[in-house]
Amino acid sequence: MRLFYIVYNFRVQISQPLAGKSSKTQIPQTVSAELQPVQKSQPVALNLFSQKFQLSWTHYVMLCRIENENERSFYEIEAIQGNWGKRELQRQLNSGLFERLALSKDKKKVKQLAAKGQIIEKPEDVLKTPYVLEFLGLDEKASYTETDLESAIINKIEHFLLELGKGFLFQGRQVRFSFDDENFFVDLVLYNRLLQCFVLIDLKIGKLKHQDIGQMQMYVNYYDRFVKQDFEKPTIGIIISKDKSDAVVEITLPKGNRQIFASQYKLYLPSKAALKKLITE
Repeated sequence: MRLFYIVYNFRVQISQPLAGKSSKTQIPQTVSAELQPVQKSQPVALNLFSQKFQLSWTHYVMLCRIENENERSFYEIEAIQGNWGKRELQRQLNSGLFERLALSKDKKKVKQLAAKGQIIEKPEDVLKTPYVLEFLGLDEKASYTETDLESAIINKIEHFLLELGKGFLFQGRQVRFSFDDENFFVDLVLYNRLLQCFVLIDLKIGKLKHQDIGQMQMYVNYYDRFVKQDFEKPTIGIIISKDKSDAVVEITLPKGNRQIFASQYKLYLPSKAALKKLITE
């Protein structure tokens, strides 16, 4: 409670010291008369407190332990906007969400994260570096296929959508489309209501290759030309792989690309110290 006061006392403004008030206040004749003003002011005080502190006490116990003011502010905003329970807040803290978003953005915009939380306005805003999928329960050392990975995600689809970020809706898995007498399958088809566009996810358990990027480009082109409606924004394609080369991604995609993205996934919680080091490099 002392730490809570130290961290958040700036939100509580005391208009006049109690000692100053007592010298000008007449002493009530009865105990009930003395208690009555307090009873009347309680609802106002509680309402004011609830406006300034919208999360539970357990949430603020977690937040108080964050030393970085920008990081603390970010998690409080996200917890309020996302209606996070204490477990989800703890998971996002453990997985270094603030650092991962900061790695995906211009370093000058890190301050914006602290002031407004994650803002989804353009395709790049939905990316994280990396995606952390520890909730799938897959063993890092065990052998698993892309089908295993996809099935695990479907079984934990709520957790997966929370990990992706704001505004995501699930549409289907292994969604088929056909042309030129061939069938093609998109691993996961999502929709982002904030960006108003389809988001296609391709899962790769190995190293990302230029052929994978070309395949995603075809998926995106098909959805843009034959699926999306006129009022919707261009389709986004995200390839989530075990390993990727930034050089391969850069040389394969055209300059100014804002539709195809690649990111890594991890099956374990990353070290926050390592993430912070990457930010400061």
